[in-house]
Amino acid sequence: MLDQDEICCAQVRYTWRCQDCHKLTTGIALPYGKCFLCGGQLQVIEDRDLGDPLKLRAVREALQFELDAFHFYRMARERIQNPQNRIILEQLYESEVDHLHELEEKYHAHLDPSVIDLNPDAEKRLSEWLFRDIVFTDETAASRIYEMAIEMERRTRDHFRKLSAEAAAGSADREIYLELAAEEEEHVALLEAEMEQFK
Repeated sequence: MLDQDEICCAQVRYTWRCQDCHKLTTGIALPYGKCFLCGGQLQVIEDRDLGDPLKLRAVREALQFELDAFHFYRMARERIQNPQNRIILEQLYESEVDHLHELEEKYHAHLDPSVIDLNPDAEKRLSEWLFRDIVFTDETAASRIYEMAIEMERRTRDHFRKLSAEAAAGSADREIYLELAAEEEEHVALLEAEMEQFK
């Protein structure tokens, strides 16, 4: 006889994709109805085999974008003393942690700890690159932090849209680029909603 915990925690997961906006979602229960992002029809994805996901350019690029955003917010919050701005940056940082976990789960692409916990030299080089041409101080308005975050998400979304148009029809890369663009569109919508409280 199965233990109740074994029944409860059987790790049954479903994956579904919107046929219109290509938003890919993983969960323990299939939704009833339509895509929450655009209202499109949903399609269950079964037994998706991407092989080694890190051999796919789309997956590698997605992880790199999320890692850059993760480190940007992590380092930015350490530079700021303004309590309100630190809270915002902490929330943005936590969101990027969630996004990284989602990518790992959806595409089975597991990151080496060394790209999360950087050594001092790597952190210094990355910091110089991430913060080039960015003025970020305690006096920066909360709404400006959100504007920068939204702009980063839009650039990433547009990048994936462009690459999806260039990829071969029916290829795994093309499908993943479309899924990633939809993911970034959702991030933009969430950030825009959060920014409203500071207007």
